[in-house]
Amino acid sequence: MLQTTLEATRALFRTDPTVTPSERTHLLSLLRQGPPPEAHATSPAVPSWICTGEVARRLAKSTRTVQRLADAGYLTRRRLPGRKRGAGFLLSDVEALILAGGEVSRV
Repeated sequence: MLQTTLEATRALFRTDPTVTPSERTHLLSLLRQGPPPEAHATSPAVPSWICTGEVARRLAKSTRTVQRLADAGYLTRRRLPGRKRGAGFLLSDVEALILAGGEVSRV
């Protein structure tokens, strides 16, 4: 990270009365060095969701083709957490479909 970016961030933290000096120091050190390595190892795996448009972009297909792939069973629509009607796809499912490759061209 550029030193000018750190200086600008430090100035913003100084103007925010809700950030204590110790919090400011901690946040700036995280920006400089990144999170500690053990934070990555202990965090639970969170599934990555992507929308139909993003799936279409990654597959270089139309959104209608993505819907056909879901209807044919190549992809599984999943209800997004906390949503009643929203649906998306797991990134891992899409990547597996990309690796499968040839089967998709027939849909």
